[in-house]
Amino acid sequence: MTVAVVALGGAIGAVLRFVLDRATRARVRSAFPVGILLVNVLGSLVLGLLTGMLASPQWQALLGVGLCGALTTYSAFALDTVVLAESRQRGLAMLYVLASVTAGLGAALIGLAGGAAVVG
Repeated sequence: MTVAVVALGGAIGAVLRFVLDRATRARVRSAFPVGILLVNVLGSLVLGLLTGMLASPQWQALLGVGLCGALTTYSAFALDTVVLAESRQRGLAMLYVLASVTAGLGAALIGLAGGAAVVG
């Protein structure tokens, strides 16, 4: 049962990542990978919330492992960084790394605090 729950969350997360990234790219014309930054920060926030709320193992499987696991993408983050650096946009690549790590950690901390506040 848990595998099916993870698969369902993963299917939703993968589609959500695709849609959010494409929609962001259509609106923001830039070499900076805003869409991937957005999904990674959003996934960090949701995972922080789940952890802070001490969600049940089934919710952790569905939303944490499945949805957040498929929504966020370290491989695209790494590739986008390399592509920026190889195209002589090293400053933008460094900004992307800094923004991704800082915003991701910040979102996770906000999620943890928010989730803990909900539980009380």
